[in-house]
Amino acid sequence: MDRAALFDVDGTLTDTNHLHVTCWWEALRQAGHHVPMHAVHRALGLPGEDLLAHLLGEDRDQGDDDRLSAAHDTLYATYFDRLDAFDSAADLLRALAGAGWKVLLVTSAKDNELEALREAIGADDSIADTATSDDVEQGKPAPDPVRHALQLAGVTPERAVFVGDSVWDMKAARRAGVAVIGLLCGGIPRQDLEEAGAAAVYHDPADLLAHLGTSTFAQVPA
Repeated sequence: MDRAALFDVDGTLTDTNHLHVTCWWEALRQAGHHVPMHAVHRALGLPGEDLLAHLLGEDRDQGDDDRLSAAHDTLYATYFDRLDAFDSAADLLRALAGAGWKVLLVTSAKDNELEALREAIGADDSIADTATSDDVEQGKPAPDPVRHALQLAGVTPERAVFVGDSVWDMKAARRAGVAVIGLLCGGIPRQDLEEAGAAAVYHDPADLLAHLGTSTFAQVPA
């Protein structure tokens, strides 16, 4: 029977969260919005429109959303050739693929961002498919992206494990009925991840890889 290993990307496999914080902060600043960086950090993982609603409120001038998102994208693109994956991120994906898991990326990243992120990870040989927020009506924390990934993999929720770094990842996976592992390398505290539904929490991909045989992955029979 097939099993699916579902991975968020930013802050989970790649060390990019704080780049996003800086780019969103600058995009907002240029438009006259003064939002603390810690608030931006907490909102990462939400699709752009939802992130702006979370930071600026539903009563904001939504006509500025596209301009703010475009400013973020332009700023973030300047880092494309310098993006870094976390240590052992590629090894973790290859270990799971080698054990028969279908590895899928579940991300809010847009196509050009995702291309740069995949190049940074360097494990395309182990990635079966990708589900993005553009594929569904609602992004994380709604379960839609995770459910879409399950459909792509052709597995039931009980045959999948999701790995992410944000509260939104935890909530999306749990709402889809998928067991979820939290990683601390994205900068969100352990308690927050556990309260949002993480079955277990590890420091980073290297830590999860070192404990793969006793992790939540080991609880899904081959």
